[in-house]
Amino acid sequence: MAISDVVRFFREVRFELSKVVWPKFDEWVGSTLIVLFLVLLFAVYLGAVDQILVRITQYLFELFGN
Repeated sequence: MAISDVVRFFREVRFELSKVVWPKFDEWVGSTLIVLFLVLLFAVYLGAVDQILVRITQYLFELFGN
């Protein structure tokens, strides 16, 4: 690969990035807060499901265990 190919690639990348419509600061903050809230919500949900499954598994091992 020649140096001119690399330079051309980065010029095209820069040109394509200039066509991107970047979000305003308020939109960016709002979207970030929504994503963080949803991540927290799913973490709590999956943690609760995990604890329920652990307790069910422990009960079954005690009931039918070694």
